Amino acid sequence: MAQPVCVLLVEDNPADAELTRDALIESRLHIDFQVVGDGEQALSYLRREGQHSAAPIPDLVILDLNLPRVDGREVLAEMKKDVKLKLIPVVVLTSSQADEDILASYSLGANCYVKKPLDLAAFQKIVNAVKSSGSPS
Repeated sequence: MAQPVCVLLVEDNPADAELTRDALIESRLHIDFQVVGDGEQALSYLRREGQHSAAPIPDLVILDLNLPRVDGREVLAEMKKDVKLKLIPVVVLTSSQADEDILASYSLGANCYVKKPLDLAAFQKIVNAVKSSGSPS
């Protein structure tokens, strides 16, 4: 069996974190799913500091922009400045559709920008689209 894909979700809203987790489980991908609730914890996890010293390096980061302590834009900027983290793909998953947030996310190095869906079915469509686009032909 293939090694699981390690996904780090950076999300401060427990309901949104649960929705994301459920959609990824439904996708039937083999995933090691990790969740942190703010940008400070995300940076600590990614840098493997403190309680995260043994954390696996994620294969993908799903990042909310509006986070407590350190916002998602700062997390993204820090990741892309760090030689050890800059190649980790980042999907921004946020409620904002503001042009400035979209442009800023891509200019900071985000690989994808997705507006949060309202329900599991809508989120599942997004996960399936990403899963299909990542499959070998």
